[in-house]
Amino acid sequence: MEWFVKKGSIVRRIWGNSDTILLIFGGAAAVFALNKAVDWLYFTGRLPADPIGRLFSTVTYARYIVFAPKEGAEASINKMRMIHSAVESNRGAQIPDWAYRDVLFMLIHYSISSFELLYRKLNDDEKEEVFNVFYRVGIGMGLKELPASYKEWLPVYEQHLQKDLQKSEYTVDLFKQYKKHLGASRYKVLIEAQKLVVPKRVHDLLALDNFSWITPALPLYKISRFMKLDGLIKLILLPRKYRQQIADLNSNDL
Repeated sequence: MEWFVKKGSIVRRIWGNSDTILLIFGGAAAVFALNKAVDWLYFTGRLPADPIGRLFSTVTYARYIVFAPKEGAEASINKMRMIHSAVESNRGAQIPDWAYRDVLFMLIHYSISSFELLYRKLNDDEKEEVFNVFYRVGIGMGLKELPASYKEWLPVYEQHLQKDLQKSEYTVDLFKQYKKHLGASRYKVLIEAQKLVVPKRVHDLLALDNFSWITPALPLYKISRFMKLDGLIKLILLPRKYRQQIADLNSNDL
């Protein structure tokens, strides 16, 4: 069987671990709120009504593609394109290509930054591997003007950060929704995690301070993971309705 992402890939290791996926989720929450095309997510009403569920579905969909057979992944990518086309038809407008690219770029950045925060620095070949997986997703979506390599992507991503992000009334409302759905304590954890993985542009737009209490806590968490106590920590931190789904994100099929 041919897989969309070959077994042994660093991408499988990143997306087969609930810890890294939760950090990707945290970073995605920041970018969705700042993106100039966030009104498209408000159009259906799904994002403000259930922001955690909407973000979680985006991340788990990406994870499915990473672990799917090639044929299944390509079918899912095509289905995703059709769903977005239906939304465009209902609104009578087109989602701009740059908005699709933004989501791909977000997944590339947070895949790398989340893994590096928890484990180790990726080498150039591994970063290229991460880029290539989402490049192929973009090609499957019919996107144009995608950079062809990780090195070419870096300056394009920086341009996107400067051009396509802004703090708006949607940003303010979405963070209010995050707090409402997570509760004050878990919301604080979300903000502290974002400080560690978001790029400087996002950091500045959200006016995040430079210190996160998660930084000194990370070594303790790594020890707890070694002692199999991290499940207890997640039990405390995660909303009840998502605990089993998050546990299911861990994969032994790497």
